[in-house]
Amino acid sequence: MSALITADDLATARSRGEVRVLDVQYALTGTPGRELYAAGHLPGAPFLDLDTALAGPPGAGGRHPLPDPEVLQAALRACGVGDDDEVVVYDQRTSLSAARAWWVLRWAGHPQVRVLDGGLAAWVRAGEPVTTDVPSPEPGDLVVRAGSVPVLDADGAAAMARHGVLLDVRAPERYRGEVEPIDPEAGHVPGAVNLPMTEMLAADGTFLPPARLREVAAAAGVHRDTPVGTSCGSGVTAAQMALALHEVRIDAVPYVGSWSGWIADPSRPRATGPTP
Repeated sequence: MSALITADDLATARSRGEVRVLDVQYALTGTPGRELYAAGHLPGAPFLDLDTALAGPPGAGGRHPLPDPEVLQAALRACGVGDDDEVVVYDQRTSLSAARAWWVLRWAGHPQVRVLDGGLAAWVRAGEPVTTDVPSPEPGDLVVRAGSVPVLDADGAAAMARHGVLLDVRAPERYRGEVEPIDPEAGHVPGAVNLPMTEMLAADGTFLPPARLREVAAAAGVHRDTPVGTSCGSGVTAAQMALALHEVRIDAVPYVGSWSGWIADPSRPRATGPTP
């Protein structure tokens, strides 16, 4: 089943009380997610913070390492999420942070989660209401079962680059090591293949149709039977690519540490230049 849901279908599901909606608006730079949430969000949707709930503190594991299971569980329960809930997550437009939430919830053992395709922008385009009211949900009873889906560490990412395909989904100039606006070093994991995430998205921030997603993936050497991992700067866009590939039944394993975690160890090799 698709992990995406349209604005129209979400409106119907909400009217029937079938889903619990979480706001995961986020920006790496610029307006913080909480301020984006305060400016407008779906009625009844509490805010789930990427930096404090969907990731642990920055360090040797990168800028957005795996969250502490107890911290994640407390945050999800505070949002009212229960073990039996169907969850829909959304962000402002491109499903970047929503995909991270989708992946983390699955990692936590809660596979009943979908992403609003096109985010808040799609919801507004559909003529649906937005509010600034902050809900106070009853605490949920979700139990986090960490490790419910695979994840790559640095050694696993290196092995994937040798024996499968490790997709580096950052912009080409960052992959090639020409610029690095965020991390202290530029370059990529040796053997990684560049497939910018932007190539999987339409102009309005929604994902491309499945047939087109397959074409783009195939051009990068990724097919249904290809072992594939995803990497980016800190493991957020890596989850977004994993979601795109999920839509065409390709199971991709994110390298959560990604480039920021890779360069935390000075002994790991760095590569620059285009995909061979």
